[in-house]
Amino acid sequence: MDKLFSVKYQLSGNPDHQKLHSHEDFEIFMFHKGVCRYLINNQIYDLLPGDILLMDGLALHKPNIPEESEYIRSHIHFMPEVMEPVLHSMKAIELLNVFHNSHHYLIRTNNTQSIKQIEEIFKKLDHVDRCKSRMYSEKEWEMKLLLGQLLVLINSLFREDCSHVNKESSCKTEHAEKIASYIQHHFQDKITISEIAYNLCLNKSYVSHVFKEMTGYTIMEYVMACRLKQVKYLLEAEEKKPVQEIAYESGFENISHFSRYFKEKIGMPPREYRKKRLAIYHNANDYNSFNL
Repeated sequence: MDKLFSVKYQLSGNPDHQKLHSHEDFEIFMFHKGVCRYLINNQIYDLLPGDILLMDGLALHKPNIPEESEYIRSHIHFMPEVMEPVLHSMKAIELLNVFHNSHHYLIRTNNTQSIKQIEEIFKKLDHVDRCKSRMYSEKEWEMKLLLGQLLVLINSLFREDCSHVNKESSCKTEHAEKIASYIQHHFQDKITISEIAYNLCLNKSYVSHVFKEMTGYTIMEYVMACRLKQVKYLLEAEEKKPVQEIAYESGFENISHFSRYFKEKIGMPPREYRKKRLAIYHNANDYNSFNL
């Protein structure tokens, strides 16, 4: 089943390599036990047992595991093209929307029954994948059916998590979201309101007004917030990379201004922030007691 699926159930031990990576397949990752800080794009998730990560794979990601810490997880990788014909025939192609639209999403739920069902499906998928006595086509279809059941359960949990934001988007909301998306993709470059307005076919004064009204941020405040978030991520994800290089990569052109801005917003210099974050992370005992 290598070309269609990659399944691991209750895999233990640290991965051999923990470099940032990406892939074209979709991934469903379930954390069972131990210590794991998962880095995805510019997000950092401190995982708890039962957490489920959904990833389209294209964002850079990696698990960070302290040495000799327990790390038990299950995951399945699959290409969307594998499931699309099956889901189309069942008129359920929208089950893949969570990957297409969210790109990566953390599901954390108190629904213990659904969590047990999801674990059981992972176990069955792994069993079918390992079975040597069955025909390839028979295994393929059973894997697809099991994955379909898994997608149904995950979408149900996703809807529960998102139910509080079930509302229609206004025209202003859509424009503000497009502006935010544009900034998220270009904050590392020199960026101006005129450029945003031109590329989104909007009026320059309208861009400033609608974004402030809908988000509470000015354009530049949001640009700087995106840059700061990227710096915080890289300080932790790229432990050996010089702070000055990280600042430039994140869109800060002046290192002195960057240092002042970082200390003003975070309350400490970037090097001290990195040291404290990494010290907390590598203290496995603290994380284990937190997760109990």
